[in-house]
Amino acid sequence: MKVSSNKISDVFKYYLKPLEELFGLNEAKSFMYNLFEHFLDVNRLDVAKDPDICLSESELLKIHFAVKELLKNKPIQHIIGSTSFCDLEFKVTPEVLIPRPETEELVELIVNEFENLNQSVSILDIGTGSGCIAISLAKKISRSLVYAIDISEAALKVAVENAKINTAKVNFSSVDILDNMETSALPKFNVIVSNPPYIRNSEKSLMQKNVLDYEPESALFVLDEDPLVFYQAIAALGQAHLNDNGRIYFEINEAFGNETSELLKRHKFSNIKIHKDFRGKDRFVSAILTK
Repeated sequence: MKVSSNKISDVFKYYLKPLEELFGLNEAKSFMYNLFEHFLDVNRLDVAKDPDICLSESELLKIHFAVKELLKNKPIQHIIGSTSFCDLEFKVTPEVLIPRPETEELVELIVNEFENLNQSVSILDIGTGSGCIAISLAKKISRSLVYAIDISEAALKVAVENAKINTAKVNFSSVDILDNMETSALPKFNVIVSNPPYIRNSEKSLMQKNVLDYEPESALFVLDEDPLVFYQAIAALGQAHLNDNGRIYFEINEAFGNETSELLKRHKFSNIKIHKDFRGKDRFVSAILTK
């Protein structure tokens, strides 16, 4: 069976059916509208107003192969090459974690505390990946000086490109957070933020194929025997590289809110708060360093 015509309404119906069987109706519709906007520069309203828009053969082929990739669980963000985060556009590749809606809440948590301060704020984003946190903070906090580090050179290349796309000033560098020699050269900061790997290997069976097959494992998973390894390293770095009353912000595994709080207490942090995400899950921890 082939699509009955090149009219956009017929193309929509034809490819919606297999996507709906795999993803459900709402997500399938969202995929189709995203593909139309990316490949045809046609939005949802355009489709509703003029269902007789005709696709060229090359446009139809682009939609066809994109749907085939979706049916293999390839993320839509990788197919169109970008995603929206904090009202900004970010390039994404298989070398970086796709920015999540929950992480937007982490950015907003920091912005709400610092956007109206009448002084400069130095910020370090650890494990920056696509640069979404660092770049969003640089854009939203006017008097910010933002640094971002990652161990992955491939990820840093994507982050640098995203900073250019969004005209954001961020100082990127390659640093292994688990190497004390490398981290010792970092300056002092007012804020440290990190969304480090926090999913235990034993939780892989709960993950969707589009994540397991297409996103970097090193940005997602930790050993079951040491699930807080990065939080431990970052808390220790915070002791040495945060200014007095400096703040630390983590995105966390919902199962380890209390353990992360206790870890921060042992490193002389106070005012420790666990924050829930929009799904009602323990997702963020914030704290202040008291020296």
